[in-house]
Amino acid sequence: MQLYTYFRSSAAYRVRIALNLKGLTAEHIPVHLLKDGGQQHGESYRSLNPQELVPTLVDGPHALTQSLAICEYLDECHPQPPLLPGDAAQRAHIRAIALSIACDIHPVNNLRILQYLSNTLKVSDAQKTDWYLHWLRLGLDALETQIAPQAGCCCVGDQPTLADLCLIPQLYNARRYQLDPAQHWPTLARIEQHCLSLPAFHDAAPEQQADAA
Repeated sequence: MQLYTYFRSSAAYRVRIALNLKGLTAEHIPVHLLKDGGQQHGESYRSLNPQELVPTLVDGPHALTQSLAICEYLDECHPQPPLLPGDAAQRAHIRAIALSIACDIHPVNNLRILQYLSNTLKVSDAQKTDWYLHWLRLGLDALETQIAPQAGCCCVGDQPTLADLCLIPQLYNARRYQLDPAQHWPTLARIEQHCLSLPAFHDAAPEQQADAA
């Protein structure tokens, strides 16, 4: 397997965690989102992923895109440990948390959105930061309420699931903007502390990647 990744990409971070939890090895191929005008826009990568986004996972003849689709693919091909355990209701709850992050919080704070705000709409850095923090706080406030009733050491129970794969990268982004989860979202912060103590999460962190810069 080959994983086209960028060390700071939240979506790629999710897949790195999933691979680690499954005990799977993939060759990491860096795609730097800022160098050379954004290497994701190059012809060779665009032919692999027309959306010009990371990650892309190549597994034999299959070039898979979209981090949650990749994680569910890995879960189906390598069922243990499960990323979507439990009955139908619990799996729906796990997916709801993951989708709240991957579809509602993350996209409006994604690099290409922030670049459009700066480069096309000529938004100031201060306004761009306000935009980022508004949507981040709104989403994480809701997640704190959503997760707390069923949380154990992780978002749902005591074993990492697809929900945790999404939460930890999003909290990493919060810290980059000087938001301390412990001061705002105690349940999320407790889950983060536990997950980062696990090798699968620790080894997937941006600063542990060969392309970190």
